[in-house]
Amino acid sequence: MSDPYFEAELESAWALNPTFDVAYNLGNTKYQLKKHKEAAQHLSFALRNWPLVKTVAKLKPTAEQRYAESRAQVGGMKVSVTAAGAEVLVDGKIVGQTPLEGEVFVNPGEHRVAATHPDYEPASQTVGVAKGGTAKVELAMALAKAEPGASAGVETGGGTRVPGAGAGAPVMGQPVMPIEPQPVPEKKNWVPVNALGAASAVGLGVGIGMTVASNNASADGHAQADAILKAGGGCPDAPAAYSKACSDLRSTASRVDTFGRAATVAYTASGVLAIAAVTYALWPRSGTKASGKVRVLPETQVGYRGIVVQGAW
Repeated sequence: MSDPYFEAELESAWALNPTFDVAYNLGNTKYQLKKHKEAAQHLSFALRNWPLVKTVAKLKPTAEQRYAESRAQVGGMKVSVTAAGAEVLVDGKIVGQTPLEGEVFVNPGEHRVAATHPDYEPASQTVGVAKGGTAKVELAMALAKAEPGASAGVETGGGTRVPGAGAGAPVMGQPVMPIEPQPVPEKKNWVPVNALGAASAVGLGVGIGMTVASNNASADGHAQADAILKAGGGCPDAPAAYSKACSDLRSTASRVDTFGRAATVAYTASGVLAIAAVTYALWPRSGTKASGKVRVLPETQVGYRGIVVQGAW
């Protein structure tokens, strides 16, 4: 399945739930679209996290073969940073936080690798990566220096300094303005959010399962069709010798369509439930002023259907 719409659905599923099966399906789709950098990244993740389950064991050789083919077309970088929890950017795009798991795959050529952390000075390095090769990138980050005057006092009109006081701090000898009590915000009931989030995760899991089943059925269909062609037969006006084989092929094609439709329905339901959970979480509590109204509108475009939530808080 190399449909760009299917690719977008899988990318959304990956953003919500980065698991091995989503990575496997997304990697296969990227491979079929000849996007080898992304294919290598996702198939590498899938292979590192492949479960010891017999039902998916037969898919692993395909993942290994397609990973090897994609890996040969791109370069890899092993990035290490002295600071844990630093954001790593390649050519200005965030690729993860340290410590990074596995390689970062890039197109052959020169690339700028940078690391940022709120407690450290930024570090960067430009490195060249060859096709099929691997480059090591080691970034050492120094602790950020404290801003001057952060703990300096403020001198009052009479020459008295208040230690540690900054702009807006009270000055000795001047009356302190009373602080108005702030209203205690009403507590929000998070049970609906948790329930909607759990239902969304279930829908996503069903969608992923249907996607894997559809891919398996599609692979079976290709194998059946190849067997018929290699035997010199064909299904249009098929002779009696090929009637059963053609019937099995039509049945497999029907399963591919059924699983594909079921996956689309499950992904859509998961997305709607996730949007509902976010909308409830952001909805203004009673007794507070909302800066805008929330509207849920249907949106239909060519090859796309969904809903749009508009509002301001």
